[in-house]
Amino acid sequence: MTESAVLPERLRLRVVALVSAVLPTITPVPARLRKVADFAPARRARLGGGLIWEALAEDEFRGHAAVQVAALPAGEDDPVDAAARAWLVRDEGWESVVSTATESLDDSVTRDDVVQAEIGRLAAQVASLQAEVASLRAEHKDELDRARSDYKVLRQRLGEARGVLRGAEDQRDTALAARDEALAAAETATRAADADVRRLRAQLEEAETALAATRRDSRSERDAGTIRVRLLLDAVVESATGLRRELGLPAVTGVPGGAVEAELAGVDAAPASSAPASPALLEQTLALPRARLIVDGYNVTKQAWPSASLEAQRSRLVAALGPLVARSGAETTVVFDAAESTTRTAMPAPRGVRVVFSPEGVIADDVIRQLVAAEPRGRVVVVVSGDQAVVRDVVRSGARAVPPSTLTAIISA
Repeated sequence: MTESAVLPERLRLRVVALVSAVLPTITPVPARLRKVADFAPARRARLGGGLIWEALAEDEFRGHAAVQVAALPAGEDDPVDAAARAWLVRDEGWESVVSTATESLDDSVTRDDVVQAEIGRLAAQVASLQAEVASLRAEHKDELDRARSDYKVLRQRLGEARGVLRGAEDQRDTALAARDEALAAAETATRAADADVRRLRAQLEEAETALAATRRDSRSERDAGTIRVRLLLDAVVESATGLRRELGLPAVTGVPGGAVEAELAGVDAAPASSAPASPALLEQTLALPRARLIVDGYNVTKQAWPSASLEAQRSRLVAALGPLVARSGAETTVVFDAAESTTRTAMPAPRGVRVVFSPEGVIADDVIRQLVAAEPRGRVVVVVSGDQAVVRDVVRSGARAVPPSTLTAIISA
């Protein structure tokens, strides 16, 4: 018996049941059986039995199926199961096994046949369930491995978080200790200041008492007081002279009425300016208390670095002003002309240096005039510009004008 077409129905059903139990594990699965392989194990033999039987006509598929069926437990003393396996494997003597099983089967439908068919069906379901259980066990093992990996990662992250928390707690404790020390130092300083105030008040009261006693003195004592005052006045004058020599301040030229006289004569004379005449005097001037420096940006850069681009000129000037501002402490503003531009570039600047672009339609000269006019009279304001109109206006407003060459001599050194 070599043809599958003559197999009894029970034997054919047993073959189909065994193959359907292992169908998902067969590689490769024929294209027409891929959908059947996705069915539940109990539905494969019932709904896809015909397709499976047709596919078994191909020796290659039958051989792969026989390998997987061999892994299933065999039924004890079941000639139909043995014949089905022999038909699939087709080792030597398989035809005899199949023929013997066929002869022992009765083609008539009896109750015993029904029972045996049911047993075969149930055996196929058991085999299918066993395969499904094995698959589920593999999936559960993979999920367990992933859970263990995630647990390991979470434990590691928890350890890192605990380390960060301990570091933050240490920093908090250090900050609290520093705060307590600062509060204690502030309290000590406050007590010392209160003691100094009380001491100074006592000295003031003593001085007021002594002054009252001096006023009650005789004329001779009043003369002695006059001498002491004169000595103090001489000391103040000499101190002022020394300060002027130390700062190298130039002599004031012109007279207060010069501007009025020039206006009456019809001459536009610029008022005198005590502007620093050298780089050294400029640095000394900027070192005065609350000094203010205003720089006409492009007026300086186009003389210092005419071949560079405007962007390079701006960056070079602003960066070069950093050391000068750090040494002098002067409040510094650099004004760039952007009257014809609709965009404004954000520029990084050193500490103490502010960069200003004139608004659209407004030239930098007008912005410089506004900045100078906003300063109070008497404050040291230095404007670096070579524009004579700007120089004339800012000097009239009380500022000191410096040519660009004086500033570039400092920042290029």
